[in-house]
Amino acid sequence: EPRSAWCCLAWTLVIGVMNSLVFLINLLLLFVIFTIVLLPTIVVVYFGFQCHSQVLHSSARYCKSILDDNSSSALIILGFVIMSPLIVMAMALYCSLARRLHLFMCFQPFSLAVYKGGRWCHSREGALCGCARGWNTQVKAWV
Repeated sequence: EPRSAWCCLAWTLVIGVMNSLVFLINLLLLFVIFTIVLLPTIVVVYFGFQCHSQVLHSSARYCKSILDDNSSSALIILGFVIMSPLIVMAMALYCSLARRLHLFMCFQPFSLAVYKGGRWCHSREGALCGCARGWNTQVKAWV
């Protein structure tokens, strides 16, 4: 049976907040994984730009004694070349972890706010928040 207008509004807010939290968890996980995996690229490109005379031209000792313009250019190029495979690896790691934690299935449909009797799903098989009705182990998270 349909809920009253105020009850429907309250449940809509609860479901909206829960979906927003799940989204923020996904975003935080994505940010942490990409930061960790892309750290070598970030460091290499940073030192390349820092020591190149046409960009920042730092007066640090390692820039004067070790890195000249040619080696700084090589670092910049190396950083951008290794970025592509690292992005692929970071995305694969994120998708694998999100699938293992069932994070894509934690979003609740707003139809739970409209009708009474819609049940919240219970945790299954060690999932973080097993939420999907009729959850199927063969479903791919990215499909």
